[in-house]
Formats: sequence, C-alpha cells, structure tokens
Amino acid sequence: MSRCVWLSALLLGVAAWLSACAGLRAGPGAPAFLLRLPPAALGRELMLSQHMEIRTAAGARAFDVALEVDAEAVRLAVMQWGQVMARMSWDGRELTQSTVPGWPRQVSAEGVLSDLQLVWWPADAVRAALPPGWTLDDNAQGRILREGTQAVTTVRRLDQARVELTQHRQGYTVLVSSQDAAQVHTEPTTP
Repeated sequence: MSRCVWLSALLLGVAAWLSACAGLRAGPGAPAFLLRLPPAALGRELMLSQHMEIRTAAGARAFDVALEVDAEAVRLAVMQWGQVMARMSWDGRELTQSTVPGWPRQVSAEGVLSDLQLVWWPADAVRAALPPGWTLDDNAQGRILREGTQAVTTVRRLDQARVELTQHRQGYTVLVSSQDAAQVHTEPTTP
C-alpha cells in the first residue's frame, strides 16, 4: 500500500472515530455551555505526558497527549504513532487549534479545553463558571457535572495516575493515564 493511500486511510479512520466520540457539541445532547477558565485559575503549573484511550459504541482508539499549563497559557499536543495530529493553545482570550489535513471539523478545541478544565481545574473555579441550574459535585473519588438532576459528565479518579471522564450525552468515555502522576494531585498554590 502506498504511503499516500495508507495516510489517507489512517486520517479517514481517525476522522470517523473522532467525529463519533469527541468534541461533538451540536444537537440535543450537547451541553449548554463550554468552560473557558483562564489558565491562571488552575493555580499551579502543570506539565504532563498522558496516554488517552477514547471509547465509544463504535470501538476504542488511543492517543498520546502532552499537556502544559502555566499562568499564561494552556498548550496541548495530540500525537499518534509519533506524529503530531493536533495542537491547541488557550491564553485566556484566544483559542487556537492547528491540525493535520483530514482532522475532523467536529472535534473542536473548545470541547477539548472544556473537558480538560473540568478534570484539572479547582472545583471552585469550575463552579463559578457554571450557568444557573448547573452544579458540580466534587470529592476524593471524582466529580459529577449536572444540569438540574441529570448527570452530564462524570469524572472518576481511578487511582493516582488514572482518570476516567464520561460524557453521557455525547456517548464517549476517555481513560487518561498520566505518566507524571505526582504532578497531577498536588494542591494548587495561591498566587
């Protein structure tokens, strides 16, 4: 199989899978809002190498992710087979995304940022950004984001290095394994 045909098949497979499982923010199952918290609201610097497995009814796929957060920006790179597939940057004002040709339009930087912030940002910062009627339950086992009484997103802390995020309305689950687990569970510092 030629390299061009192989690459096209790979990108189409990734596009089909991602459009079915992540970043889909339109339609009746979509959340009414997306988090856009400032990077500094995290309260600390964070640099993680993560492995993500995304599961849908159609199957599962895995990616490696590099995440870096400081007071000025959130930066994320999604890699597969050693190749950067997508980059995202958020400075608190502007969200940019660059992707390889064939990356699905449905996979939005906004959705990725919102999921990241729901998992890693302090619960009080997330709660302050919620619209009326939405709540966030947070404890040592994880978080539940609700609209009214309905669970929209569940975050489970499986152990020191693994977190599972389930977007109930969109129908996907992401298992995140952090190689740098010691940084994940440190308490935020006060500026």
